[in-house]
Order: sequence, then structure tokens, then C-alpha cells
Amino acid sequence: MTEADFAFLREYLRKRSGLSLGAEKRYLVESRLTPVCRRFNIATLTDLVGTLRLSREGALEKAVVEAMTTNETFFFRDRAPFDLFRDVLLPKAIAARASQRRLRIWSAAASTGQEPYSLAMMLHEAAAQLAGWQIEIVGTDLSTEVLEKARLGLYSHFEVQRGLPVQLLVKHFTQVGEQWRISPALAGMVSFRPLNLLSPFEHLGQFDIVYCRNVLIYFDAPTKTDVLERIAKALAPDGALLLGAAETVIGLTEALVPDPQHRGLYRQAAAAGRGAMPHRLAAGF
Repeated sequence: MTEADFAFLREYLRKRSGLSLGAEKRYLVESRLTPVCRRFNIATLTDLVGTLRLSREGALEKAVVEAMTTNETFFFRDRAPFDLFRDVLLPKAIAARASQRRLRIWSAAASTGQEPYSLAMMLHEAAAQLAGWQIEIVGTDLSTEVLEKARLGLYSHFEVQRGLPVQLLVKHFTQVGEQWRISPALAGMVSFRPLNLLSPFEHLGQFDIVYCRNVLIYFDAPTKTDVLERIAKALAPDGALLLGAAETVIGLTEALVPDPQHRGLYRQAAAAGRGAMPHRLAAGF
């Protein structure tokens, strides 16, 4: 792969996925896109670049973008954001939404589903307090391949060992051969939809809580600003956004501000005058 090929791929991926690759990531591009070449019977990465320059063939473009996305995830990853959900966000939401009895949560980089299913387990533990509520968890991701796995809710022994307490495994999963399938009750609480965060997402509606963790780190500053400002518009006026430990809104947007009491938690800077958007409802307890 020539320097010109690499420069083309860096810009190609930035425009289509927001992925900002440094010059040192050339090895990563080569290692991840070489299998794509084999899959599409393309001889070399230079030939792949030539094909991408001349064609907007959907399957190839999709394969190139998805091959470069990072899908590292596991149940209750980094634990603190889930403790915050249990101890702070959910109690506040129950109090604030007592008259409406509805709650919408967005997992904006759902990958293979462990994050939204972890939230579903925590909501299930609070089922007595949420009796009669309408609960919806929306999981989105750029990659349709990982979303297919998320919808199946079928995980390897290695995957359920990563972060999932054994009591929750026994309670919410059924063993299927050497794999574990999540219960229909939890699966019914989560809907998965393909979404590129660079694309409009107003159609998703308004959310009370948004988890967008460990995805902005791959974007350049202008892309981060754009995504954060559109997420701010998707938040309920008293809603909450959780970012990854290495992510922040500081220096990127004034639409969101850090919560002074809780690391990684952000809220709207100014919600006055913002009209409420209708909630789309799903499974209830």
C-alpha cells in the first residue's frame, strides 16, 4: 500500500465513519483490510483503493468501514457507569417520571449488545419500582454484523465471564451447548437499529439517558462537536449523558456541561424553552 493509498483510505474512513486515523495506524489498516480484499477477490490494497475510487459498490464500502470499527465491549464494562445508573440516574428518573411512567435509554455504541443488556438487567432488578412503566432501551451501532449478534443475544463462555456476575448469568441466561442465550424477557426490553453517528438521528426521538462511551475517542474534534451537540438535542431537558473515561465535552461544545458530582456524567447546559419531544414506547413491566 502506497502513501497515497493510505491517505485516501484515511479520508475515506473519516468521511464515512468519523474514524480519525493517525499516520502510525497504517499497520492497522493493512491488517484489517487485507481480509476484505480476500473476501471480495481483490488482489491488493492498492487494487482495493482503485475500486473504491471508481465505484460506490455498497457491499464493499460497508465491509471496508465495518472492518475498521472497534467493537471491544463486555458486560458492565468499567462498572462505575452502571453503579451510577443504579444509585443515581435510575432513582432520579423514577422520581422525575412518576406521573408519566416511561423511560427511554439509548446505548449509542451498542456493539454486540453487552452494554444495553447490562442496563436491562439492572432495570429488571428494579422491576418492583417500575411496575406499570413503559421502558425502552435502544441500541445502535454502525456495524450491522455486530447488531445481528446483539439481536441473537447468544454469547460464548468467554464473553459471559467478562464482567457478568455468576448470579446474573444463572438468572438471565440459558446455556445452549457451549454458549449462553439471554432471556426473552431481557431481549424484549432492547431494540437494535443500525446507525452511523455521523448521520441524522432525530428520528430516534428523545431520551432520558444516553450512554455514548468509548466511541468519540476515535473522532476528530469537529466530528466530536457535531455528534455531541446533536446528542444534546436528543436529551430530555433533565436528561443525562454518560461518556467514556477518556472522553469529555470540555473544549468541544457549550451545549453540555459536566455534572460536578459525578465523573463521566454530562447534562444540558441550557434546557429552558426546549420543547419536549414525544416518547416512543416499547416493553413494559
